[in-house]
Amino acid sequence: MDYMGSTATAQYTHFGRRPHHGSMLPSIANFDYRTSSAPPYSGLLTRSLSLPWRPSTYYRSARVEPNVSLSQSTADSFSNSNYLNNIDSTKVPPIFPSARQALYTRYTPKDWYNAQMTNYLASDKVRSAAERLRSDAIRLAREKDEQSFKNNAESSKRLGERINDIEFWKNELEKTKDKMKRKIDDVEFKRREVEKQLLETENPLRIAQENLYEREKRQGIDLVHDGVERELIREIDTIKLSQQKLRQMLERLNTQNSLNRGILHELEKDSADKFRARVLDSAAHHLGTTSRGINFYQGIEGIDNTVSIPESWAKFTEDNIRRAMSEMSQSDELLNSANQLMAGSNNDMWNQWNSVNVSLENRVQEEQTAKNKIQSHLEKILQEIFDVEQNIEFLKKTIADKEAFLQVAQTRLETRTRRPNVESCRDPAMHRLIQEVHDLHAGISDLHGKLRQEENAVQHLLRSKSTLEQDLAIKNNSLFIDSDKVMGIRRTFTMSSPERAVTTNVSFSHPRGLISV
Repeated sequence: MDYMGSTATAQYTHFGRRPHHGSMLPSIANFDYRTSSAPPYSGLLTRSLSLPWRPSTYYRSARVEPNVSLSQSTADSFSNSNYLNNIDSTKVPPIFPSARQALYTRYTPKDWYNAQMTNYLASDKVRSAAERLRSDAIRLAREKDEQSFKNNAESSKRLGERINDIEFWKNELEKTKDKMKRKIDDVEFKRREVEKQLLETENPLRIAQENLYEREKRQGIDLVHDGVERELIREIDTIKLSQQKLRQMLERLNTQNSLNRGILHELEKDSADKFRARVLDSAAHHLGTTSRGINFYQGIEGIDNTVSIPESWAKFTEDNIRRAMSEMSQSDELLNSANQLMAGSNNDMWNQWNSVNVSLENRVQEEQTAKNKIQSHLEKILQEIFDVEQNIEFLKKTIADKEAFLQVAQTRLETRTRRPNVESCRDPAMHRLIQEVHDLHAGISDLHGKLRQEENAVQHLLRSKSTLEQDLAIKNNSLFIDSDKVMGIRRTFTMSSPERAVTTNVSFSHPRGLISV
């Protein structure tokens, strides 16, 4: 049972708990009510909560003085510190503490009324402040919602613009990549053509060298430094010069294609980076408040790992595209130069090939003409030898006939030497026989001279015949070399034309048709 007047556990002493600082709203007790629009009741409530559970006036009257006896421990009721004199002018007699405590803990009706009015005012102010705070919170929440939606929409818009920029430059990169790939294929195709033509020049060079080596097998006077040999040497020089130019062009094409592949790698890398950036920005653009995978990343807004700005970013891709266009322009110029070089080299070698063939054909005609003339002279020599030999036989027969007449004349003279005595007379018959012998000796001597001349002429004719036969053999050998061995492998130009990959046939009049045996 509670004692009467025990107010230690009275309900009016249990004021509200302290404000919970874990709330989303700021504590009411933290506002400065003198300088802010915070509710004015908070100070009163705080001061009420700071009061002791007993009135200080009565508490002072009832406090125990340890240095005074129990009967005198109560302060003077009429002292300055005792406010009971306002209630009762009589001195409160000393009584037991429990009785005094029941008496002193009572409030006056005015205190009770004032406390009620204070609570009412405080409640009104707290409710009014709470309403204002609630309306401000709702307004602030709406403003922040609108700002959040606006910021999110603006960020989405910026991300969309960024995605469009990335898509635009990526499309430009893809177009440039396609052009660069085609240009690399063109340069590679032209490089293979140049390499093929360079390899094809080996065959005409080998043929020209073989022609020179074959023509070294000519004999005698036909081993001459003629026009064919000069044209063949000029052809070898032309082919070697063309080979040197083609090798230089081949090196330039390889270098250009290396540069093209380098810029293609840069374009592919830039395109891959933009593809990844577009994927990431698209993923960021499609993120929403209801998307999965969103999370808090504390301090992420303070991390700046960017290495470019929009101007430098666009300039980087633009420089790559501009460089690619420049390399493609260089490739086009190089392709044109390669075409001109291939056509020029082919024409030079073709013209020189024709020059050699024309000179060779002329030389074959000359050799054929010389051969025919030699054959004609040889036939005449042979006929003349036959005629001279016939004449020699005639002279020999004539000399033999003259010797018979000489024998007759000499026999007559020898017979007349046997005439006796005076009959041995130098008569006209004697003179005539002696003259006849002298004439026969002179005639036979003249015939022997002619015979010796005829025999010498035969020897000269035989030597001329041998010379003509040797020259004819030389001409036949030269004609065989030039017409069969040399011209035989030069009837078809072994290189393919840059415009058409076909062999060009060269028509010649066959020199063998002019040979008459």
